[in-house]
Amino acid sequence: MDVLVSGFTEAVNLIVGFDPYVMEIISVSMRVSGIALIIAAVIGIPIGALLGLTNFPGKNLVVALLYTGMGFPPVVVGLIVFIILSNAGPLGSLDWLYTPNAIIIAQSLISFPLVAGFTMTAVMGVDKRLLMQLKALGATKGQALWATVKEARLGVLVSIIAGFGAVISEVGAVMMVGGNIRGSTRVLTTAVVLETRQGNFGVAMAFGLILLLITFVVNFVMLHFQGRKLMGRD
Repeated sequence: MDVLVSGFTEAVNLIVGFDPYVMEIISVSMRVSGIALIIAAVIGIPIGALLGLTNFPGKNLVVALLYTGMGFPPVVVGLIVFIILSNAGPLGSLDWLYTPNAIIIAQSLISFPLVAGFTMTAVMGVDKRLLMQLKALGATKGQALWATVKEARLGVLVSIIAGFGAVISEVGAVMMVGGNIRGSTRVLTTAVVLETRQGNFGVAMAFGLILLLITFVVNFVMLHFQGRKLMGRD
């Protein structure tokens, strides 16, 4: 219990004192996770919307693959990215292994199925009469797609939140392709593992508290938008 209390006290001091090491880890984490989430959102939202609005031969197979991706073990994603970026892999010439680029690729692959899958579900929940009205008014497919996504924006927001939660909390794939290099590829989750193994419980707890704080802020923002919808103020 004393270790827990002293660790918590040290964690608070590091956070309040803006310790350079802690700030460095936060910066790397937010940068790689933010870029990965943007990539996943730019690709996943249009694909999810199209899957939710259209029917085509083999759609069930595509959706099944997407759902499988939503539950895919991140460490397997890390293994695949590792092989692709290794010297023997097809992209080995890029020399991206153990760099932030490798982490971004792995995190993008982890969050993409979540963003696309939740977006598809949200779009499928939009009233079908809206699409019919848009077509009757002469809207193009792109305009109808955009209007539907706007109508399903709360569900799309949830998809982005889910994608962010997956990448910011990932450790196995990140450590496998990033290598946990200080100032380059060390992020919050891998720092927690490292500091715990070295017995630096205060620093490890600081990183854990920061992860919880980020999660809380993201959920708070999501509830804020959901609350506006429920109260009819949007």
